[in-house]
Amino acid sequence: MIHTRSVLAASLLAISVSTGLFAATAVKQPQARDLTSEFRTAGSSVDRLQVFEIGGIVIIRGRTASKAEAAEAGVIASTLGHRRVANLVQIIPPSDDSALRRRAERELTMNRSLDGCIFRVDAREGVVYLAGSVQHELQKDMAVNLVRNLDGVVAVESALKR
Repeated sequence: MIHTRSVLAASLLAISVSTGLFAATAVKQPQARDLTSEFRTAGSSVDRLQVFEIGGIVIIRGRTASKAEAAEAGVIASTLGHRRVANLVQIIPPSDDSALRRRAERELTMNRSLDGCIFRVDAREGVVYLAGSVQHELQKDMAVNLVRNLDGVVAVESALKR
């Protein structure tokens, strides 16, 4: 009896596959189209801006401290003729500048690839200012990117020298 059920189940599966009931591979995935440069050209100043159109829906991602800047990204989408918009821009409240400066200093000193570098860090209204000296050119980019990824950082200004 078990053998008969197995044969029956296998036969049904073969018929289903051959008739296209399991045509999952035939489903076409929508392609993503990068619209980030169009939004930058149109004047969006959202930090870490990423804009993609997928299946007719424009998805806007990024970070800003201003609700107006986040809303402006949606207005730009409408201006460019997009009707279906998902504005996922995060509004990051401005952080305490002294706490932001301490976090940036801590991250820079904990990163082993920046050993031997001398940093002076300041923060005003979410903008972190880096000064000092590095041993290698690559360490400049590494320091800026490390600080840029901290929560509450709006921008990073670097005056690092080799």
